[in-house]
Amino acid sequence: MKELLLEIWTSVRRNKLRTFLTGFSVAWGIFMLVILLGSGNGLQNGVLANFNDYATNSIDLYGGRTSVPWMGYEKGRRIRMRNSDLEILEREFPEVEEVSANKWLDGKKATYGHEFTQVWLRGSLPKVQQMEGIKLSAGRYINDADVKNYRKVIVIDEPMRRILFKGADPLGRQIKVGGLVFTVVGVMQGDAQRNSSSCTIPLTTGQLIYSANDPEVNNVILTLRGIDTDEQMEDFEKRLIRRLSVEHHFAPDDRSAIWINNTMEMYKNMMVVFGGIHLFVWIIGLGTLLAGIVGVSNIMLVTVTERTAEFGIRKAMGARPSSLVKLVLLESVLITAAFGYVGLIGGVGGMEAVNFFMDRAAAASPSQFSMFKNPTLDLSTAVSATLVLIVAGMIAGYVPARRAARIKAIDAMRHNK
Repeated sequence: MKELLLEIWTSVRRNKLRTFLTGFSVAWGIFMLVILLGSGNGLQNGVLANFNDYATNSIDLYGGRTSVPWMGYEKGRRIRMRNSDLEILEREFPEVEEVSANKWLDGKKATYGHEFTQVWLRGSLPKVQQMEGIKLSAGRYINDADVKNYRKVIVIDEPMRRILFKGADPLGRQIKVGGLVFTVVGVMQGDAQRNSSSCTIPLTTGQLIYSANDPEVNNVILTLRGIDTDEQMEDFEKRLIRRLSVEHHFAPDDRSAIWINNTMEMYKNMMVVFGGIHLFVWIIGLGTLLAGIVGVSNIMLVTVTERTAEFGIRKAMGARPSSLVKLVLLESVLITAAFGYVGLIGGVGGMEAVNFFMDRAAAASPSQFSMFKNPTLDLSTAVSATLVLIVAGMIAGYVPARRAARIKAIDAMRHNK
């Protein structure tokens, strides 16, 4: 084996420039493959990191307008969901795991001392935090006691904290919102540099103060269990619409009366898209690598042609064809693997550098929404790329190796003349 490797090294040294140029094409191919795979992972990780803040097994319900007349009611009637709908959904549907709701209370003027800002106010139930993935930078969110006792507490966001409190600790402070006093109990994470602000109060408090105790809610959020297929989801949605149609007096098959935003379906569709992206990336990357493989195969064909006489003499002296195949294949694999490994290291290093700078940027602005995150390769991808290198080297050397094995001694002597 040592003599075989020494012979390969001698052949490579004899054709330095040709070997380098051919190997560079392989290195570039695997480099681009790694960059494309890392970029695809970065895009997927960025989207999923932002998406994973939400409950992926949830659906949102919004009151819509009827599209057909029903029971004496004209079409186009507005359907308004109420607190009683939450009890029906939780009590009558075993697939429903958790139920929560929001009510938007329009814009209000918020003041603290001499500072003021315009904010969007909403009333929410405690489970909204978990379902919508709301993160806090200080304090707590609305709790059950706040809802039960109609407390005048409020959770503000970072822009509101920056404007009203100039970065100071707002917890326990009292602010005026729409002329009423609320106690700050928490601060939601967000981009502090935004000009618009939003804040949250207990749903019951908002309905009592701003809606004359009107039990209407703008949207209902459900988390589901035991639903794994599209058929099960379709059946659940039909039963859901049918039950709410009895409560609100609209046609049982009128999908316009209640709008359903299915987060589970969105998540599945998104994963299908990312699967297509990964397939596309592999096709493009392997296509780029194929150009390098062709280059290696061509240089090995040239090498076999130049060494025709040598191979003929070896066969005349009793060398087996398999030894020639082994020599050519090993040289092809070593060239491909060596330069491909350089490209692999370069691609991984490039992605790690991008990730390093992105982490620093994220640390400087932790609340910034990012569609690109952690564009690095996992172990399975790196192993797959390594296997691609080995297979590429064998493919590149197969045709030249067959040609070397078929050389006849007499033809080789004639070629030498």
